[in-house]
Amino acid sequence: MTTVAHIAGIGSYLPERILTNADLENMVETSDEWIIARTGISERRIAEEGQATSDLAAIAASRALDNAELTPADIDLLIVGTSSPDMIFPATACLVQNRLGMTCPAYDLNAACTGFIFGMHSGVSAIESGRARRVLVAGADALTRHIDFTDRATCVLFGDAAGAVVLERSDEPGVMGIVLGTDGSGADLLKIPGGGSAMPATHSLLDSRLHYVRMNGNEVFRFAVNAIPTATRQALEASGLELGDLDWLVPHQANQRILNTVGQRLGIPSDRVFSHVHDTGNTSAASIPLALDDLYTSGRIANGDILALVGFGAGLTWGAAVVRWTKATQSKEG
Repeated sequence: MTTVAHIAGIGSYLPERILTNADLENMVETSDEWIIARTGISERRIAEEGQATSDLAAIAASRALDNAELTPADIDLLIVGTSSPDMIFPATACLVQNRLGMTCPAYDLNAACTGFIFGMHSGVSAIESGRARRVLVAGADALTRHIDFTDRATCVLFGDAAGAVVLERSDEPGVMGIVLGTDGSGADLLKIPGGGSAMPATHSLLDSRLHYVRMNGNEVFRFAVNAIPTATRQALEASGLELGDLDWLVPHQANQRILNTVGQRLGIPSDRVFSHVHDTGNTSAASIPLALDDLYTSGRIANGDILALVGFGAGLTWGAAVVRWTKATQSKEG
């Protein structure tokens, strides 16, 4: 009997603090109309002072465990996808593990906004190989800590959040085809130049604001609207499925114009391309599990639905996972 993995639990967390477009109008030269027209974003959540990525991830992970009706002791491996760790080391996953009282191995994985899909690939591989029965995969970022709020091209885009799933060994397909991709020649298109070994933190670096996100928005857009359709088709093919079998496309929530273009290129009706970027902004590695949890808790996914979870990010990286949903429908009202 083939060993496969399915999603046994899911959870997410959005910080309480809301930063609206009106707030940004008082901080940088921009307007609500300009932001909406270019991004579709109206508001985003910002981590509170003293609230780190590990805090966000721990809450989402705890909720995923509760949803799966499991305890920390039931987990064999913890993976946290993030590009805004609490510190260079130790890994944010170590801090989450300790906070939740877990004893399993734990590590971080950095594939930027595609981090959750890369984490799913690692978790599913561990289960399919027989080395783990249950893996907790979180995507979490407090990327607003690394945003220059004098740069209107980037400060309007990002928000903070975390999402997590429990992957569990199963006899019936849940997580099906997964494809990953990387093109390091595009590394300069989206990056935080300073703070690493190539450009260590100095007063000069801080004065030059090189510790903040830098992005070539036009080139990232062109990359995204090609990468998402290609990865979606490849993951469906790897699953033995076609576009017509797809119930939901759950893409990385980066920009509404990207989501619209991707849906059109794939021929998927707009009401089947999930979007809540209007209310969350780009939450990086948290984006896909956060969106998936929204779909689940709002009762819009039915048992047996086929979903394509598709991400792209700095690196350049991209990835897609096709999932057959195996949990009963749930609503926020319970």
